Amino acid sequence: MDKLRLYMVTWNVATRQPEEDVEEMLGINKMTDDLLPDLYAIGLQEVKSQPQNILMDAIFDDPWTNVFKDVLTKRNYIKVKTIRLQGILLSLFCLRKHLLHVRDMETQYTKTGLGGIWGNKGAVSIRLNIYGCSLCIVNCHLTPHDPYLQERVADYNTIIRKQVFKKRETSHILYHDYVFWIGDLNFRLEENPALTAEKIDSLVRKGDLKTLLQKDQLLQVMNSGDAFSELTEALPTFPPTYKFQFYSSDYDLKRRPSWTDRILYNVNENAYENMTLEVEQLSYNSFPQYTQSDHKPVMADFVVKVFSDHEDSFVTFEEIGVWCTSRDNSATYLVPSGVEPAFWDWIGVYKDGFTSLDDYICYSYAPRMTVAVRSDDGSQVKKITFPVCTLRTTGLHRLVYFGSNSGSILGMSQVFEIKSTDSSHLHNGFDNDET
Repeated sequence: MDKLRLYMVTWNVATRQPEEDVEEMLGINKMTDDLLPDLYAIGLQEVKSQPQNILMDAIFDDPWTNVFKDVLTKRNYIKVKTIRLQGILLSLFCLRKHLLHVRDMETQYTKTGLGGIWGNKGAVSIRLNIYGCSLCIVNCHLTPHDPYLQERVADYNTIIRKQVFKKRETSHILYHDYVFWIGDLNFRLEENPALTAEKIDSLVRKGDLKTLLQKDQLLQVMNSGDAFSELTEALPTFPPTYKFQFYSSDYDLKRRPSWTDRILYNVNENAYENMTLEVEQLSYNSFPQYTQSDHKPVMADFVVKVFSDHEDSFVTFEEIGVWCTSRDNSATYLVPSGVEPAFWDWIGVYKDGFTSLDDYICYSYAPRMTVAVRSDDGSQVKKITFPVCTLRTTGLHRLVYFGSNSGSILGMSQVFEIKSTDSSHLHNGFDNDET
C-alpha cells in the first residue's frame, strides 16, 4: 500500500477578518517539497456570516479561504472544494499531482441551531475517494456553554443520522474508510463548584493537564458511548484552547477554560479482504501565538494507507492546436470503456496553473454524440466545440473534464494556447477579408 499525508486545521475565528499570517499554522514554511502533505483540510467556525457576506462569498471565495489559498497555491496546491453553512466553513486542498485521482466528491450540511432550523450551529462535510479509499471530513460547531452537554450529544447524533451521501457504499459518515472530525465541539470541563476558572488557570500554569482531562466532557461521553465513541482522539498535550482575551495569550476568566477545539478520526481497518487500513497520527498541537480570536487554532497531521495498485480510468484529450478568440474552437477527446458519461458532464476551460476548480474561464456541456468507437479498446471518440462568444482570455490554458454523476475530475488536457488573432486569416500582415 501507499501512504498519503493529511493535515487538518480547526479554528473558531470569532467573526474576525484575517489579520495574522497563517503560514506557521499550516507548517508549510518548514517543509521541503518531498514532505508536503498530500491534502490540507481547513475547518473554520464563526466566519462572519451577515447576509451581505454570504451573498458575496457565494460568488467569490471568502477572505479566509483566500488567505489559506494564497499560501498553499505557492506550493502547488489546488483548492478542490469548499462548503459553507453560515459561519461554518470547510475547504479542501490537494497537491496538483493528485488532482485526477480525486473522485466522487460530495458535500453535505446539517443545521442544528434552534432545533435544526438555523445554521449558526451544525456541520458541513466533504467526502471523496482517492487511490481506491473513501474519505470523509466533517467540520462542526456544536451547542455552546457549560450546562448544555446533552444538547451537544444530541447535535452529534443528529449530524450522524441526517448526513446522507449518494455513494451507496458510503452513504453515511461512518461508512467511510477514513473519517476526520474537526471543529469547535464546545465540550467543556464538567461542572464542579471547586473547578472554577481561576482553578483551571492555575492548573494550566502548573502544567497539570492530566487532572483537567479527567474532567473533560468529550472524553466522558466517548467513554460512555453517548457521542463520538466511534472516533479516536489523541489526548491533548496542549492547554485548553478557549476562552482567551483577544490579542492575548491570557485566559478571559469570565468563562472557564476548556478544550473546545478538537480533531478526531476513525478508520475502518478491515473494510477490505487481505488488506488492513491504518492511520498514523504524527502530531496534535495548538498555536498559542495566534491572538486575534478568543480561540487558539488546533492542527493534527496524519498518514493514511491507500492502494498502491489502484488504477483510475481517465478521459484523454488529443493534442489541441492553437485556439483563437475570434472563432469557434474544438477539441477531440476519448472516453474509455471504464468511464460512463453522464447527461450533465461538462468540460471547463482553465488558465494553465489554475489554483482552484472554481476558476474556470468558461465551460460547455460534454456532447452526447459519439464521433467514432475505437475497436481496439472500446473507447468513444467525441468532439466538443466552444462558440466564439465564450472565450475572452489569451495565453496558455487547459481543458478539464468533470463527471456530473460521480463528482470526479475525469480528465485534463495538455497545455494549449489561445490567441486573440486567427493567424489562418492573415496574409502578409493584412486580413484576407480586406485584400
